[in-house]
Amino acid sequence: MLRIENLVCRYGKVEAVKGISLQIEKGQLVALIGANGAGKSTTLRAISGILPSASGKILLEGEDVTRCTARQILSKGIAHCPEGRRVFPNMTVNENLDMGAYLRHDHKEIEADRERIFGLFPRLAERRGQAAGTLSGGEQQMLAISRAIMSKPKLMMFDEPSLGLAPNIVEQVFSIIDNIRKSGTTVLMVEQNAYSALAMCDYAYLLETGTVVLSGRGDKLIDDEHVRSAYLGG
Repeated sequence: MLRIENLVCRYGKVEAVKGISLQIEKGQLVALIGANGAGKSTTLRAISGILPSASGKILLEGEDVTRCTARQILSKGIAHCPEGRRVFPNMTVNENLDMGAYLRHDHKEIEADRERIFGLFPRLAERRGQAAGTLSGGEQQMLAISRAIMSKPKLMMFDEPSLGLAPNIVEQVFSIIDNIRKSGTTVLMVEQNAYSALAMCDYAYLLETGTVVLSGRGDKLIDDEHVRSAYLGG
């Protein structure tokens, strides 16, 4: 589904991602873990076309999309659910969902997807006419996920989906992400809760200071001594 080859990203003169390579197979849930500043979010921003890469390649189903704009990336089937939710606060829940579907023209399917989302998130259905900025943090995260689903992506990217949420809401969000993967959508997730990410993913990459230092199946990395001591508190 996605292959990254020797990706380098910079903020000015600071090299945030230093030649990483990774791949994601269709239908997998792949996690990027690591400390703050490791380059995880930068990698997602480069994939989604928000941040130009300095060098390297990003291939989606074999097609080179390295120089594509964010709009082109979205149209090719990659949706990015950003850190901090980033809903449109002055727009209603319904209007935020419309923004997720703005590149689509299949109106009947759009409405069917909207109703499926309201079935998945009854709280959003109750608040469909409410301004997104007045929702709770958990409700805003549900809306951000729903907005990304409305683009009908092949690959969904989540950046810190559990950040700032109550434990019971975190459990619900992870369950939804797992269901998205089970429905056939490929998932790439950056997550601060390394244990939860490793427990649910098919494969994971550990980033440190902009480089991949370890990779493997999630259940194997949970037992890795370095991962346990540095990221799992064990």
